[in-house]
Amino acid sequence: MSNYYLTGDTGEYKVKREGADRASGVYRTKHEAEQVAKDLCRKSGGGEVRIQSSDGRFIDSDTIPKGNDPCPPKDKVM
Repeated sequence: MSNYYLTGDTGEYKVKREGADRASGVYRTKHEAEQVAKDLCRKSGGGEVRIQSSDGRFIDSDTIPKGNDPCPPKDKVM
């Protein structure tokens, strides 16, 4: 599981994994950055996507469930 943060302001939105030194990507629109953050989170096993305003306050948070595992553990019944 990984948490991702979306930060930025008009024209430059960054997606960054929690604990990473640099951004995973920079996007022109908030919508595009949010979709990428959710996809990355889903692919890494789920977690939280937290959206920050330009002054650093958290304005939204979405919980992303674990993605479909093509090779689920044999000992768990789905």
